[in-house]
Amino acid sequence: MTGTPSVLRAINDRAALELLLARGPLSRSQLVDLTGVSKPTAAEMLSRLTRDGLVVPSGTASGARGPSAQLYAINVGLANVGGINVEEDRVAAAVADLTGRVLAESVVEADLTQGQSPVPAVRDALRAAVKRARVPLKSLAHVAIGVTGAYDPTRDRINYAGHVPGIQEEAVVPELRRVLRAPVTIENDANLAAVGERTRGAARDVDTFALLWVAQGLGLAVELGGRLYQGATGGAGEIGYIPVGGGAVTFQDSVGCGAVLQLARRHGIAGSTAESVVAQAVAAGGPQRALLQELAERLATGLATIVAVLDPPFVVLAGSTCQAGGELLVELTQHELHRISPFRTRLLGSSVPGDPVLAGAVDTAVAAARTEVFGAPASDPWTPSAPATSAAG
Repeated sequence: MTGTPSVLRAINDRAALELLLARGPLSRSQLVDLTGVSKPTAAEMLSRLTRDGLVVPSGTASGARGPSAQLYAINVGLANVGGINVEEDRVAAAVADLTGRVLAESVVEADLTQGQSPVPAVRDALRAAVKRARVPLKSLAHVAIGVTGAYDPTRDRINYAGHVPGIQEEAVVPELRRVLRAPVTIENDANLAAVGERTRGAARDVDTFALLWVAQGLGLAVELGGRLYQGATGGAGEIGYIPVGGGAVTFQDSVGCGAVLQLARRHGIAGSTAESVVAQAVAAGGPQRALLQELAERLATGLATIVAVLDPPFVVLAGSTCQAGGELLVELTQHELHRISPFRTRLLGSSVPGDPVLAGAVDTAVAAARTEVFGAPASDPWTPSAPATSAAG
């Protein structure tokens, strides 16, 4: 495409919108300084964006000399978005505006391990969040859903979701679209956690890294140049299937929830969840810390394969099990990884506040909604924008 006036106007408009999203209300002079356009061009741009309802006047700013300057801000009332995290025992939902500010959240308890459809719980959680946010359901321009599996776009269904088997049924994805009445993105929970780390956490402003998700299930998210690598059928990162020992021992068998509970019993720690026994080991110290050392050794064994194939600058350890282990588990795993591998890959703990999957779902939905409402980003006007960088309010 050539630089026609209409294309240049679109690029300038989106550049201004991105600045308003990132920095909040700005004056015309500030937009001139930040974009490099002339004052007449900035005035015309703001007039056009205001006329189209994309920006609105937002108070004034007093300068050292001269009259107060009119400020302009994004019209956040244009649309809202929804983010959802579907887990084995609950569905969490959040509603946010176009800046990424979370307006309300809701959680619906649900046992999804017996093969039932998750659609009713997803619907109820989102409706509760919308009600708390006091916005209409029809205001949602996009909804992003995190699942313990992988969405296969070639078949329009979810695979590799053994912990929530009902979500793999062929009718689930079309039913979600029908019930939610909005464009829907379905993504693996580890991938969304990586989005959350890039926009709000340990990988902020980094475009290449990996994230290991350790909870009830395992997952690996790989960010390459600011884009998630998803594989031909969406199954990239299903590392629970990787053999890590003799016979049929897989990474899931080694560090999944069941394996961690077995380790805990052997070390004299009682608990019903992996995160609870790991947290006890961290707090107890002494002989019970041996649980953490053995878990670190198992994590490092799987990570050694990952870093040898990908050689990422760092790997974020995330998920409820790693979160419970905190910095101590990160340090032990780092030491063990460097002992068995020639790669000096750094390990970092997750630093996203709250639920990183839900945060990543919100930011993914915001990015899609911004493209739908504002058009393609100025940096590349023919591709979708990157996820939102605004933290939840």
